Amino acid sequence: MSGGVDSSVAAALLIEQGHEVVGATLKLWGGVSDSGCCSVADVDDARRVAQTLGVDHHVFNYSAEFERHVVTPFVEGQAAGQSPNPCIECNRHVKFHLLFERARRLGFDAVATGHHAQVFARDGRHFLVRGADDQKDQSYVLGYLREDQLATLLLPIGAMRKSEVRTHAERLGLRTWDKPDSQDVCFIEASKGREVFLRQRIALTPAKIVDRATGEVVGTTEAAELMTVGQRRGVPPAPDGERRFVARVDIAAQRVEVGRLEDVMIQRIGLDGPSLSFAHDALADGTAVLAQWSAHGRAVPATLRHAEQWSLELHAPARPVAAGQSVVMYRVDEPTIVEGAAIVAPS
Repeated sequence: MSGGVDSSVAAALLIEQGHEVVGATLKLWGGVSDSGCCSVADVDDARRVAQTLGVDHHVFNYSAEFERHVVTPFVEGQAAGQSPNPCIECNRHVKFHLLFERARRLGFDAVATGHHAQVFARDGRHFLVRGADDQKDQSYVLGYLREDQLATLLLPIGAMRKSEVRTHAERLGLRTWDKPDSQDVCFIEASKGREVFLRQRIALTPAKIVDRATGEVVGTTEAAELMTVGQRRGVPPAPDGERRFVARVDIAAQRVEVGRLEDVMIQRIGLDGPSLSFAHDALADGTAVLAQWSAHGRAVPATLRHAEQWSLELHAPARPVAAGQSVVMYRVDEPTIVEGAAIVAPS
């Protein structure tokens, strides 16, 4: 229970279905937070909702593990010019690993969350599928889940639209019914931003901004670590006013390559082999999939390749993808079903 409306309604629905429910809130970030789901107010909201529902509530402190598995890799990735996704790493290492282990030790049959995704069983196997609300679908951030995890996971609101979730919460008198969704990284203060957070932990690197087509220096940046592959904000436009995009960030060379859209498009995404996770059986070289590399992006046709390294061969050119981002693969014949996920490798 994060203190938001989704997990509040998830708990309420399970009680209505006759389950014995205990609320668990994870204390993850030990520093100052004015966003995300780690503030004192969020913990208090979760506790008050549990009281309203008449269930026990516990707070589990995983702040040391969160620092080790989420915050430190995020900072190290940024220092290397990559763009890791901390929310996905939190799910992989904390929420759906440490919490699952704790639940098993305590004798619980299942763990439930308020994610907008669904689990269904067919022919003795469990599958992760997209949530019913296209605008709120969170299957992307759960793409690393294995079948053994899916078998003991409940996602009570996955078949509901967000408006239905809020209506249900209001009907029950839950204090979170109109609470805004968390949008930001919990350990980065929204009022200060990523630059302030990173400057407290690493030295930021000034760099030249270079047009990759001409080799011309077209600008400078005081912090190459804040430049993300694919971004256009803050990138000097071409002389004719056409927008440029970041194509590559090289921290060691103090160089950020940019270009017009046609100059930065890609048709292959290299994958970090050790990070590759399949929900069921490993996919073979040449398997057609639908690949999605942002939470609210569009899944596009691709072919999974395994030569010297794992990669995705895109069927049509796409904007560049930052190393450290996650790519989630969905089935072609049943495009709501997740097949697996991997981290984008440095180019």
